[in-house]
Order: sequence, then C-alpha cells, then structure tokens
Amino acid sequence: MDDKPAERAGYHHGSLPAALIAAALDLLDERGLEQVTVREVARRAGVSPGAPFRHFADRQALLTAVAGHMLADFEQWQRAAVADAEGPAMRAFGLGFVRYAIRHPRRFELIRTRVFGAGQPAELHQRLSGIEQTLTDLIVAGQQAGVLRDGDPAVMGLAGQALVYGLSQMIIDGYLPPEQAEQLAEQVLDTFGLGIVNSTDFPEP
Repeated sequence: MDDKPAERAGYHHGSLPAALIAAALDLLDERGLEQVTVREVARRAGVSPGAPFRHFADRQALLTAVAGHMLADFEQWQRAAVADAEGPAMRAFGLGFVRYAIRHPRRFELIRTRVFGAGQPAELHQRLSGIEQTLTDLIVAGQQAGVLRDGDPAVMGLAGQALVYGLSQMIIDGYLPPEQAEQLAEQVLDTFGLGIVNSTDFPEP
C-alpha cells in the first residue's frame, strides 16, 4: 500500500508551486525561518516529500520564491499606504515599512537575509528595484512640488531606508516596547522629516 500522501484534488502542474509558497509563508509566520523545511511545507500542501523538488531545486530556491512573493505583497502594501495617506508620501512609505514589520515580524528575518543581504538572488533584484524606484519617484515628486529640499534622491532614499530598517529591527528585537512601537516610529519619522523638508515651509524661530 502506498503511504505517500496524494496531491490534493485540484492541484495541477501550474498551481502546485503557488500552493507550496503559500504553505511555506504560513509556516514562516507561525514558527520562524529555521522551521521552514521542504518536508513540512510538502506535508502542509498535502503532497509527497519529493513533490516540491519538481518545482524548486532545494530549500534555498523555495525560500527565494517565498521572498519574491513577500516583496510583491509588500509592494502592494506600500502603494496602499501612500494612496491612503493624508500627509507626505515619503512619510507614509516609511511608516508603511515599519507597520509591515510590526504585523509580520517573522518575515523580516527572511527579508533581512534574502533581500537585503549580500547574497541577494538575481530573481529578486527586479522586484526590489521596482520598490526602490517607487520611493525615488516619490522623492522626486516631492522635490518638484517644493515639499522636499533639493538633493540626490538616491541618497535621501537610502537615508530613509536605513532609518525604517533600523527601527523595524529594533522593534522586532524587542528593544522598543511593542505597545508603543508605532507611535515611536511616527515620532522618529517626523523628526527625520524635519531634516529633508523644504525649509521655506517652516517659519523662522
């Protein structure tokens, strides 16, 4: 008798990779990065232990696919944050980053190692470049509108990314009290904003 689990009804060659990525993402959220194994992902997806290897060469390839899915989700999250914001778009973008980390703390380790690490897979480069281009476009638009001061948009973007990345890591590490994390993030972003907004927007002391 074959004791291997049969692939779930409805899965076919095109949908199984998406099901495996979804199972891996759920496992990541529940247990953390170290607990994401191909065997457990296969079990959760209802397929045999060898089935994932028809689509992903190894665990690292699966994690890269999960990271790509996360970046797509993050990009949509950021676009919504900017669209719904009443204040400066760059502030909304930064606060959206921190809020995403607060909501999905265990995803941040994968983002840190797979996306922002030295060994970023080539498959993720285009997706990350698109997000960074969105930030650059927001900065340029702010400069053209006279809201932000002149300066290299890439440098401003890097400064903003460094700030929200560091804030997110401090929140996840427990350095900042979780019940105050979002309020503190808003205050820090507002303090940072005072350094890049057009000085003509503020009265002389």
